[in-house]
Amino acid sequence: MIDLSLLWKHKIFMLSGAVITLQLTIGAIAIGLLLGIFLGMGRVSRTLCFRWFSGFYVQIFRGTPMLLQIFFIYFGVPQLFNIITGQSMSPDPLLVGIIALGLNSGAYVAEIVRAGIQAVGQGQMEAGRSIGLSYTQTMRHIILPQAMKKIIPPLGNEAIVLLKDSSLVSVIGTQELMYSAKVMGARYYDYVQFLVGAGIVYLFFTFIIARLLAKVEDKLDYS
Repeated sequence: MIDLSLLWKHKIFMLSGAVITLQLTIGAIAIGLLLGIFLGMGRVSRTLCFRWFSGFYVQIFRGTPMLLQIFFIYFGVPQLFNIITGQSMSPDPLLVGIIALGLNSGAYVAEIVRAGIQAVGQGQMEAGRSIGLSYTQTMRHIILPQAMKKIIPPLGNEAIVLLKDSSLVSVIGTQELMYSAKVMGARYYDYVQFLVGAGIVYLFFTFIIARLLAKVEDKLDYS
């Protein structure tokens, strides 16, 4: 039987890591959602430059590992800043984690938004234009409200993925849940109970998100 006495003894330390994990997830969701909506509209835009830029962004961030992106922002950006300005830069690991996760999520949210917009019938755009609305007004008042119903479920899944991927930022010293488990495991040479504890917390968070998502889907189905 696994002894969880050490885990219980250091529960406050582990819970503080869980709070950082939530901060990472919420911050990344906010950035990813705003960026994803912007880029998703760009993916179906009639403006060629906007469409190319959105496609290039999505390809870059979906085609490279998230760990590489985290390392580049944490190590590469300060080096480039030093080359350009001649000044040093010490990035905050938590802020880097939020930005890296958010930028990566924006690429996936963009594809979710694009699919949601394209799932709305072309006749809706034609109807909006026929009553005198501009392309932007039609997107804002007619297309996007209908698309939101279709994109909310996959957005919930993206939130769960972000929560789990937040463990990657432990490699740059962000004191989130996995970092806390690793530190305590190394301190006592007992990784099992702390990793089990971290797993329980992740399962709890993902369960809550899944239940909230299910309630939202039920309301959307009803409406």
